Amino acid sequence: MLKTHKIALAPNNKQRAWFAQQCGYARFAYNHALADFKSGLENDEFLSTTTLNERFNVAKKGYAWTKAQDQVVANKSIFVNLSAAIANWVGKRAKFPRYKKRGKKDAFTTNNQSVRVEGKRIRLPKIGWIKMFEELRFIGKLIKVTISRTADRWFVSITVEITEDTEAVDNSTHPVVGIDVGINTLATCSDGSKYDNPRPLKRYERKLKRAHRRLSKQTKGSKNWIKQRQKIARIYYRISCIRNDAHHKATTAIVNNASAIGIETLKVTNMLKNKKLAKALSDSAVGGFLSKLKTKAETRNISVTEASQFYASSKTCSDCGHKKKDLTLKERTYHCSECGVSIDRDVNAALNLRNVAVGHTETENACGVQVRPQSEARDTEAGKAVWQQQLLPI
Repeated sequence: MLKTHKIALAPNNKQRAWFAQQCGYARFAYNHALADFKSGLENDEFLSTTTLNERFNVAKKGYAWTKAQDQVVANKSIFVNLSAAIANWVGKRAKFPRYKKRGKKDAFTTNNQSVRVEGKRIRLPKIGWIKMFEELRFIGKLIKVTISRTADRWFVSITVEITEDTEAVDNSTHPVVGIDVGINTLATCSDGSKYDNPRPLKRYERKLKRAHRRLSKQTKGSKNWIKQRQKIARIYYRISCIRNDAHHKATTAIVNNASAIGIETLKVTNMLKNKKLAKALSDSAVGGFLSKLKTKAETRNISVTEASQFYASSKTCSDCGHKKKDLTLKERTYHCSECGVSIDRDVNAALNLRNVAVGHTETENACGVQVRPQSEARDTEAGKAVWQQQLLPI
């Protein structure tokens, strides 16, 4: 099993300059190989990454500054990054690769065989020991080491191959949980617990406007312009940290207290077409929240059931199953006209998603294979007994 730990670094000025040089060298190798690949396509020739790397090794001899660089960085940039980009384009999973630009997603991968980690420091080729803010959480064989920059901070991502899954826990005694995600409340669970949405973009929106206004008054390319760009990058980085911190805390608390999880299927790209909700949805980043939830649940062997895309979890009564025709966003309490139940709108949706997860669990055998339709399992007497047993009260 592969585990990756991203740790912040505390480099000195010399080490920062070295990192910037290696990012530039990786970008130079990537762009040179991509230009060769495009010229080959124009001549009806599909060049392999091995050929592209050989051509780059010949061409780099014309640049004296490349001799002092880490040559593994260029090889990884071609064999790993460019190769994956070309494969995604060939497999129609992405568009044609683009040239890398300076200052955007600066990163490079070095030789993991020459890397050593001891406590809160790491030794990299040609630069030596560098301080880290925390120790590596995993013990095992080093597979990949990548240095990256976010705003003005440097990070190292260390991928380790471990033999045992230390995060595997027994959650069979915990109840099935349904989760309804939203804007005002990040996540509402079927047991009544709610996780607040910090809305960091809304909090820092005024500060961002002032920073961008000041940047527009600077001369592009000047030192003050570069400093102001770095200030803006730090603000965006802080927004990202606040959002990710809320996501990680919520998802960890959920998977630690659930045996199975039911969620809704969201088409975030379609939801962002609503101009009135686009900014709030982007600030909440519900897609990233659900992605983190799935990853952590998979690590702990917890099944995640996604309801149908058109399943009306908010309009359906969780008590009697009656479905409302119209339900506006202003109605925060669900009132059922059939059974008279009155319940919080988000909790009602979470209960319906929990019912979907319970029905999915009932229709699977020990190997996870469907043995009968969900509705048929509930219609039988044994199915009804299991259904009522697993629907624990909130």
